[in-house]
Amino acid sequence: MIITLPQQRRPSLFQDDEPVVAGRSLLPQAREPGAYVPRFGDTGCWDFNGVLKRPANISASDWKIMFSLELEDPYWNLLAREFIMFAFNPRHPQVLKSGVVLERAGDPRTLTHIASRLRTAARWGRESGLPAHPDAWTVEDLRQRITDLAAAGTAAGTVRSHVGTLKSLAAAEPALSLSWPAGDPWPGQSARNVARDIRDRTGKISTPSVPPQTWFPLIRAAWAYIHDFAPDVLRADHRISELLAVASSSVLGIDARLEEWLADPQNKIPVHPAASKDQIPQVNWNLLLLLLGFAASTRSNAFSPGSPASKRRRDLVLDAAAEGQITAHALTGELHQVARPDGSTGGWHPGIERRALTDLKTALRDAAFVLVVGLSMMRDSEIHEILREPVVEHYSTSAIASTKIKGTTQRPGKHWWIAEPVVEALAVAEAISLHPERVFSPVSASKQDGAILGVRMLAAFVAFANANRARTGLDEIPTTYIRPHMFRRTMAMLTDQFPGSEIASGIQLKHIAARALANVTTQSYAASDTEWAKYLEGALDNVKFRKIKDLYHRHAEGEEIGFGSGAERVKDAFDQIAATVKARNGDARTAESLLRTTRIHIRFGMLSNCTADHTNPVGAVCLENAIVPEGHIGPLDERCRPDRCANSMIGPEHLPIYDSHQRKQLQIINSPSTPACRRDLAERELEITRNVLHLAGQPQ
Repeated sequence: MIITLPQQRRPSLFQDDEPVVAGRSLLPQAREPGAYVPRFGDTGCWDFNGVLKRPANISASDWKIMFSLELEDPYWNLLAREFIMFAFNPRHPQVLKSGVVLERAGDPRTLTHIASRLRTAARWGRESGLPAHPDAWTVEDLRQRITDLAAAGTAAGTVRSHVGTLKSLAAAEPALSLSWPAGDPWPGQSARNVARDIRDRTGKISTPSVPPQTWFPLIRAAWAYIHDFAPDVLRADHRISELLAVASSSVLGIDARLEEWLADPQNKIPVHPAASKDQIPQVNWNLLLLLLGFAASTRSNAFSPGSPASKRRRDLVLDAAAEGQITAHALTGELHQVARPDGSTGGWHPGIERRALTDLKTALRDAAFVLVVGLSMMRDSEIHEILREPVVEHYSTSAIASTKIKGTTQRPGKHWWIAEPVVEALAVAEAISLHPERVFSPVSASKQDGAILGVRMLAAFVAFANANRARTGLDEIPTTYIRPHMFRRTMAMLTDQFPGSEIASGIQLKHIAARALANVTTQSYAASDTEWAKYLEGALDNVKFRKIKDLYHRHAEGEEIGFGSGAERVKDAFDQIAATVKARNGDARTAESLLRTTRIHIRFGMLSNCTADHTNPVGAVCLENAIVPEGHIGPLDERCRPDRCANSMIGPEHLPIYDSHQRKQLQIINSPSTPACRRDLAERELEITRNVLHLAGQPQ
């Protein structure tokens, strides 16, 4: 029973025995008679484990609210419980009757954050010399609280959250039983404006991107582990499972079996991987027993040097080993070969044995997480909710089926389009997972109920990949600050700004972009990043030069490289270069040098190539009567009119697109069900298309 406080202005709207959870779907065990459900009168802890479904990436300790430290004070305790009830149950009859309207808190994590903000506010008040309870505080004190937070270097997003809590408290103040400073400290202002969030007015966000010097080697390393190394690890794991399934717990018949096994030259004695070339290989006795068909627990009876029979068996094995009948790859056979920085080649691992499998499977799980979080734009919580057999066909395209967590209380199903590397990563993660439902779970069979953190998986994979790079030949991954949500921001920015880049061997960024950008994301996530721009500027210039070089060679061989006025100027430039090379009696290297120094302006596009000089785009039709954005240099791609512009260069690769577009417009025009306005638009499109095809001398 809660004792009424003398500072209370009125009784609380909620009864002590009233359940905290209302209007939400409870877990089956919480609906049983007598089952525990947190109640308003619980002053120490509200535990939602076993009451509400907990996301897979959240630990049990994060699914409870602790009214500890400063919130143990009766005043602050009751204030926090009442306010949290308002936030968690905005449709409660008493809340509706009071007229208080607050944004609904999605899950207990939000409530934990609210409790933390109240706890730190109470601590700040004590350290600032304010009265112990906020009934004697003023609105000016609350403004000073936020000022002090910002002055302490608190992140803008965190400051904004504190502002939001104080504004919500002001809205709930008339219905609270305890006093709180009356009035909104910042009337008419949003929390973003108050916190001076950098997204306001500039469109920028506080979420950083993963630095390019980290992103590329990290994604490449993860792909190497999934695509190249995973088959070896899974083969070893499967072989161990087969051996354990048939292993005998008795050594009966081991002598005959050992002699028969050693007599076959195809059978190699398993040895532990040598730490150096000079080290004598040591027999892996436990694995040898499994290969013979006996459990490792029989080792004390089979190969113990204590008995004559065991000693004789050991001598047989050691003699065969001395003759070279050994292998460090008894479970896998030859491993995937890699080239190392020192010029040597060899297997990516010294030898996969049973005790190394746990670490390797953990590394594969973490590598799969890196690829999924890095290339799919899924949030950390959504990745952890991925269940077995997650890859489905959604609108004729491969997609992940999972559950949306952020911003909703209903946990709706959702699909995320993905490319083939992510499909392969999920297949590996599913093969490793021991959890009956989830794809990403602890590798240890004894910890399946535990949550694994995306942050730790990222850090663990970086550490593992770097520790073994001398053997795998992979590039070093800088140990910078990285978090799962940073990859979502990075992919959005990267695919928008640099869609032609190559991530790794076999992974073209444009293929990933077509899938990732189809998934809903914050538009400002695609804003350019200065660090990435500097990193890729040179790479993009190289890509452009390779395309120009290819056009030059095709033109020299007599191939048609383009149509239109812009194409003719490019051909004239190529002819002048060819004439100069011939006059100098030069070779291909001379031509390449001239290509680099000659000012050839080509901006390669999907529907045409633009040859306008971006610093002086004379004759660019796209700029006629156009409002040019501040700071923009060059033509406006979205207003391109290749049928009218003298800078247009229609390449042979563009013609199939226009031919298809022409047939589509004719189909629309000839359809009797097409509305008049739509037919007029199709006729204009057809005219543009035919003008382009006419430039190229194509039949219409």
